[in-house]
Amino acid sequence: MQETHPPTNTLSRTAVNQVLWLAILATVGFILLMGLLSWASELTGGDSGTLSGIDADSGTVTLALAQEPPQLDSTRSTDQISGMILGHVMEGLLRYDEHQQLTAGVAERWELRKNGGTFWLREDARWSDGKPVTAHDFVFAWQTALDPANASEYAFILYPLKNAEAINTGQAPRDQLSVWATSDRVLEVELERPTAHFNKLVAFPTYYPIREDFYISRDGRYGSDAEDLLYNGPFQLTRWVHGAHVRLEKNPDYWDHERIRLNVIDMPYVTADTTASVNLFKDGAIATTGLDAEALDNALKLRWKISRFQDGSVFYLDFNFRPERITSNYNLRKALQLVNDPSELVYKVIKIPGYQPGVSLFPGWLNGVDGLFRQEYPPPIIQPNIEKALQYLEIAKQELGVNEIPPLVLLTGDSPFSNKHAEYYQNLLNRTLGLEVKIDKQIFKQRLAKMTAGDFDMVAAGWGPDFDDPLTFADLYASWNRNNRGLYINPELDRLVRVAQNSLDPKTRMDAFGAIQSILYEDVVILNNYERGIVYVRDSRLQGVVRRAVGADPDYTNAYITTAP
Repeated sequence: MQETHPPTNTLSRTAVNQVLWLAILATVGFILLMGLLSWASELTGGDSGTLSGIDADSGTVTLALAQEPPQLDSTRSTDQISGMILGHVMEGLLRYDEHQQLTAGVAERWELRKNGGTFWLREDARWSDGKPVTAHDFVFAWQTALDPANASEYAFILYPLKNAEAINTGQAPRDQLSVWATSDRVLEVELERPTAHFNKLVAFPTYYPIREDFYISRDGRYGSDAEDLLYNGPFQLTRWVHGAHVRLEKNPDYWDHERIRLNVIDMPYVTADTTASVNLFKDGAIATTGLDAEALDNALKLRWKISRFQDGSVFYLDFNFRPERITSNYNLRKALQLVNDPSELVYKVIKIPGYQPGVSLFPGWLNGVDGLFRQEYPPPIIQPNIEKALQYLEIAKQELGVNEIPPLVLLTGDSPFSNKHAEYYQNLLNRTLGLEVKIDKQIFKQRLAKMTAGDFDMVAAGWGPDFDDPLTFADLYASWNRNNRGLYINPELDRLVRVAQNSLDPKTRMDAFGAIQSILYEDVVILNNYERGIVYVRDSRLQGVVRRAVGADPDYTNAYITTAP
């Protein structure tokens, strides 16, 4: 999933999933509140006294959101924050458990075959209005996501379904999707091709169910506000003040409600400012917060217990390949590649434990045939070479017919982290190549809109995994993928993606991914930045929170409150 900076998750976890490039959406009132909070407080990270971050009596946990969810229509959602919220209020055929294994969701059992599968839905699966969740709800949701009129950027994730791509590209009507509700509780699926990871796909938000009568009743507003959603997951959204407040409450109609031990997940703060979030945590107002480099130093001085994990996300600069954009020139991109230094970025600029210099679109945790993918298919090692970069730059100028390269527009978020990152690249490209970079700062939702419109030369981007397979990264630059916002087109890369999609043989698939990795380097499709490590603190009374690379992240569906710190 499209990542903000920093996220989670990346959704993550899926994807992505949590995030680079977050937007500060705090209201004036919230900013005034931040002014009242001080590092001089003697509280020890939310563990002292009876504080609002944790309320054991009511079973309430209070959190801060880095941004509000841009889109809660599961057929159109693309980002990690929305994925995290949807992962708490909705449930697909399968879900991820506390051990990060796929387990039964709405489907109590299932059978997968080479070219299809059958899912038997549980009788006690209910919507938040008490009506049963049926197989028809999945058929409707999947058809809606694929309908070209819906313009879903994630429609491609449904392409393993027979006729799905033809429907999404306008070559077949939506009712030709080879998915049938043979009864209210039995869902039959026919696949376009053998899909080794199909069981992992049905846990992803685009595969969540939607009830047709409710969807139609919202008259185009489905997912816009709390009252415009119907829930079948552990929680339901009871309050959504855009840009200011999101509140989730336990769903009494959820089939497994006895497993859910929290009653309320309240998120009354929306800020991408780490200092503001840390002050809230220090004041006891929220139960957990991420840390940047400065906050980490203060947390260590206060002897807070620090936690960290790799969220599975990768971050990079994406290029615009539209013919009218100067970054469509290969030699210019090659010059930029030869001055890019992810190690300098990570160790001298970001300086947060757990972050790793980016070397590939494929993160280091992905599995290959017998071991880790990047051990079996090592990415090219790129050493900065300014002299050679300047040679490529001169060739680019000749090809473009200019004496000087026009200013490059770098689209980014407006969080403090995003500012630091963008200013680093602005300085790097000026001091090494003499290039001018104009930074275009946008809130997250507007940045996504400008990415889709192609209004950039370069954009700070990130991706969290949607499912546990290299394909979740490999198809990002396929010509049909709507997340390919720079419109990169390479027939050979498309062919290799198809090979990986169509094969069940691990070696054949991994060979294809290795070749895709080489194309991304040779054609300079991206500039690698880093793999994200999350460093955070949490009130010790809050237990059972699951952090993951794939699936909703953080996941509070198994969380509980202890009475003692």
